[in-house]
This record gives sequence, structure tokens and C-alpha cells, in this order.
Amino acid sequence: MLLDPEKITLDLSFEAHLKTIESSSISFIFVGGSTVSHEQQRACVSFLKQHCALPLVIFPGSPDQIVEDADAILLLNLISGRNPDFLIGHHVDAAQRLHDSKLEIIPTAYILVDGGTETSVQRISKTRAIGHDEFDLFKRTAIAGSLMGNQLIYLDAGSGAKKSVPHEWVSAVKADSNIPLIVGGGIRDIDSIERYFNSGADLVVIGNHIESNPSFLSDLGKLILHRY
Repeated sequence: MLLDPEKITLDLSFEAHLKTIESSSISFIFVGGSTVSHEQQRACVSFLKQHCALPLVIFPGSPDQIVEDADAILLLNLISGRNPDFLIGHHVDAAQRLHDSKLEIIPTAYILVDGGTETSVQRISKTRAIGHDEFDLFKRTAIAGSLMGNQLIYLDAGSGAKKSVPHEWVSAVKADSNIPLIVGGGIRDIDSIERYFNSGADLVVIGNHIESNPSFLSDLGKLILHRY
């Protein structure tokens, strides 16, 4: 599950929601957002560590969102874009802090796929997502991410996407790479999640849909029980 600290009120209601998440089939909590401040991130991470036992992974929008109290961080390389800040610049800014921290650091090839609307990641990074009619570019980008030594590939249609990542694109990535694959953005139903797993996804990330439909957690639990 992806949590954006800007959308959360750290109160008893959210604490109760965390207990529901913890008892569901959710495996990890990702925390971060495109415009989250350091203070918001730190407060959210602290609250999560106090009230939830699930592994907590930083999904950073900037070096300001690094909080050493989390368990791990996705070191995102935005390889679908050509903005040097998101390919190496921010990484250099964060290098010493990450080196000195106890965080598990996971180099991640981050690929934006067109979700039918401009996302905050696109606006902040000043990059464009790969269109659904650009499969060849997508496939070569994913292969490059693997060859560069990344430990994860993350395909993201973005928060609130109208269209999700094509399922056949997931199959294509897994055919060319053995590294774990994450997919997220615009996923709103159990059938789609099932198809992603069957296509080779190792993790499926849900954010907005659970925020607006908390009962989806119980539906998701039924799916996982059915699968295993």
C-alpha cells in the first residue's frame, strides 16, 4: 500500500485504519509523494513505526523525504525521463546520508507509463510518461534498467491514473528480466490485480483506491486467500 503523508491525518481514526491494514493481506507500506516536506514525511514515518508492524519503505519524491527510521528506501532512477536530477542529481545530494544510514537501499528502475492524465511526478520531474503506443521504447527502457544493475523495476501509471499499465507490458518485462517487478497506478479491481500477478508482477501497489474505498482491503484479502 502507498501512503502519501499529505493526504493523511495522524489521529485515532488513522491508527484504527492502520490496524485494518496490518491484519489484511498488505505486505509492505510505501510512504512518500511528489511534494511531501521533510517534516510531513518524518511525522508520518514516526507514526507508522509506532502503530504498525509492517515493513516501511520510503518511496521518495526528493532527498528531503529520506527518514532513517524507516526500514528501506527505493533509490529511484527515473529512466523513462531524461532529467539528470532524477537520474543522478538527487542521488548525489542524498548519497552521504544514505551511506551513513541503516536503511536497506534498493536501486530501482522507475518507469512512468501514460495513465491518461498528467501526474504530479511528471510535473515535478518535467518528464513525460511512455505512451501506450510506444511499446518498443518501453521494452528497451526496461531492458536498459535491468542491464544497469537495478534490483527492482517499478512500472507506474501514477496516482489517480485513468488507465493502468497494460498487463501485456508486465509479461514482456518479465520475459526479458529476472529481477522483481512492481506495478502501480490506476488499479481499482480484483480482476486487474489477479491479471498482474498472473502476468509476472511480484508486487502490486494500491494507493488512492484503498483511501477512498477502505472495504477494498477485505476484498483483497479474499483474493490472496484464493490464490494461495
